[in-house]
Amino acid sequence: MRLLSAFVIGLIFGLGITVSGMINPAKVLNFFDIAGTWDPSLAFVMAGALAVAVPGYRLVLARPAPVMESRFQLPETRAIDRKLVLGSAVFGLGWGIAGFCPGGALPALGTGARDVYIFLAALVVGLLAARWVQARTTATARPL
Repeated sequence: MRLLSAFVIGLIFGLGITVSGMINPAKVLNFFDIAGTWDPSLAFVMAGALAVAVPGYRLVLARPAPVMESRFQLPETRAIDRKLVLGSAVFGLGWGIAGFCPGGALPALGTGARDVYIFLAALVVGLLAARWVQARTTATARPL
C-alpha cells in the first residue's frame, strides 16, 4: 500500500510539474531573467504549491501519527548551519544554470531531451561527491 501511495503522489506531482511547464528549462530560466524575457509563471506555481502545502501540513501534523508510519520523520533541528547554507546555494546555482531542479527533471525524462540526462548524471555525481566529502570530513574531525 505504501508503494502504491508513493507512486500516486509522485504521479500527481509529476503531472503538476508537467502541466505547469516547469519541465521546460527555458521557462524556468526566463523566471530568473528579470531584465530580459522574464516569465513570472514559476512564482505562480510556487504560490499554488504553498497554498496547498501549508494547510496540508497543518492538517496532517495535527494528527498523532502518519497513516502509514508509526511517527513523523521531521527535522530534529531548526539550526541554520554552514551545511544548510552551502547546500542551498549549490542547489540554487545549479537550478539557475541548468533550469532544472530534481523535482522537475524526473518528469522531464519522458521528453527524451539529452539535457535532462546530462543534468541527472551531474546530480548523481554531485550527490556522491558530497557524501564522499562528508565522510572524509567526519572521519578527520577532531573533538574540541
